[in-house]
Amino acid sequence: QVQLEESGGGSVQPGGSLRLSCKTTEMTLTTCQMSWFRQVSGKERELVATLGTVGTTEYADFVKGRFVISKDRAKNTLILQMNDVKPEDSAVYYCNARPSPYEMFWGEGTLVTVSS
Repeated sequence: QVQLEESGGGSVQPGGSLRLSCKTTEMTLTTCQMSWFRQVSGKERELVATLGTVGTTEYADFVKGRFVISKDRAKNTLILQMNDVKPEDSAVYYCNARPSPYEMFWGEGTLVTVSS
């Protein structure tokens, strides 16, 4: 069973920064493809960023140059550093782990609100 626990959400002003964390286990962090998704009420969940097991990263066009996905191995945590946030970044952000193409695990999400 893969356990994922997000934290770090909250309210931030446009142009500000926020750091999301996803606490998990060492095994999950080293053997799974890890991603951040987000979802706005009434819309489909969308991929934000992915970190592969060999360190490759991919970003959705709408966050390229602003968000950074990384691992804190010492804390067994997946990080999403959000910079220059925009009101349209407001959403519930979910941590995702894929041990294989056939399995997918989700955290419960953390709410981010970008507003002045």
